[in-house]
Amino acid sequence: MSRIGQQSITLPSGVTVQTSGANLTVQGPKGKLSRQLVPLVSVAIKGQQLTVTRVDEAQQTRALHGLMRTLVANMVLGVAEGFSKELEIEGVGFRAQAQGRKLSLFLGFSHEIVYPVPEGITVETPKPTVIIVKGADKELVGAVAARIRMFYKPEPYKGKGIRYAGEKIRRKAGKSVVK
Repeated sequence: MSRIGQQSITLPSGVTVQTSGANLTVQGPKGKLSRQLVPLVSVAIKGQQLTVTRVDEAQQTRALHGLMRTLVANMVLGVAEGFSKELEIEGVGFRAQAQGRKLSLFLGFSHEIVYPVPEGITVETPKPTVIIVKGADKELVGAVAARIRMFYKPEPYKGKGIRYAGEKIRRKAGKSVVK
């Protein structure tokens, strides 16, 4: 039995859920998210409780039961509170600047990198070395943060690059000269 799949999801105030066939739509103060459900699970709404049930006891169905419950719970939490990821930039002269729907990154290359921010995501730069990615869709927030990090991954010798807030970079010793 899936222990995660059996747990019911409590809907916060201001969040509405609608199902039409295999399509699930969750709407709240932070936005509107929609997802296609697999036919092996179904969603039932009773008052302020949402339960995800499975059709049979096959291994594939049991695996998807917990996954779909977690995805639905992330949708509910996202439209109610939202998700955010914080990135830190380290390096001399490295900085970022948010300009509307674009993020400009100056990472020591001969040119600036301009990243167009996808719809449904907001990017803030409270300091030139800090980037905050916010949005209602947890998958999209994580994907955008990972894409920004890929422009200059933190390197192990000097620690320069873009990293998640709180991420520890294992440092390596450089070459040593033996006389």
